[in-house]
Amino acid sequence: MESEKAGNVNCFQCIHFAVTWEPQHPKSCKLFGFKSAALPSVTVYESTGSVCLGFEKKEAHKKGS
Repeated sequence: MESEKAGNVNCFQCIHFAVTWEPQHPKSCKLFGFKSAALPSVTVYESTGSVCLGFEKKEAHKKGS
């Protein structure tokens, strides 16, 4: 599975992940400055052969805030 190869980096929990309005490239990495159809961590792994080193976990939102 692609996500296993990408080192289980969950882009949805990364501060650098963004969603675009482009149907062909709906996912984006603000740190590395690219858009893709796949999760950015998968694209990074396929391009470099190593897991994404730019992952930074988002802070959890507190209920009632």
